[in-house]
Amino acid sequence: MGHMDGLEVHDCTRCGDLVESRSDIVSGVGDPDADLLFVGEAPGETEDREGEPFVGRSGQILDDALADHALARADVRITNCVRCRPPDNRDPTDAELGHCREFLEAEVAAVDPRLVVALGKVPSEHLLGRDVAVTAEAGAVETVSLGGDPRDVLVCVHPAATLYDPGQRETFADTVALAVERAGGGGGDQRSLGDF
Repeated sequence: MGHMDGLEVHDCTRCGDLVESRSDIVSGVGDPDADLLFVGEAPGETEDREGEPFVGRSGQILDDALADHALARADVRITNCVRCRPPDNRDPTDAELGHCREFLEAEVAAVDPRLVVALGKVPSEHLLGRDVAVTAEAGAVETVSLGGDPRDVLVCVHPAATLYDPGQRETFADTVALAVERAGGGGGDQRSLGDF
């Protein structure tokens, strides 16, 4: 029924539709001890093919936003609520989200981030357990139990929203800036101090 080896999920057959539609189980990537954990919805076509979350256009937008704070993908952790691509990129069902929940909770517990950033409506609602108006609530932080401990979850618009609605670009950039600040600042300054 699926198991985790460290932070990787293997041999999962819990969701029939997703087993059929996936090429690969897409586990999280990045720093296993990150202060910032970004949580998306589910892998898309590019992610399914390459076996890594957020590697398509959305991933580039996220990478660029991190780079603005001297952070690379390797400095944070990036994962999804559901690890397998839903057919035709439909939203994951409640059952699929439920089947994958223990993997997500185990990853949160293992990484032990200072802040979890929910990228878009599905992850925000899944993590917070309520309806979320993402555009209105972007930048809001709520504490919920995840992986057995209270965790701060930041609501963020999905990077793809910035492609379809340019008005979301500033909201996305501001929310990522807030996330970096809450997690202890960007890479640049701290790294250069270590040189002295």
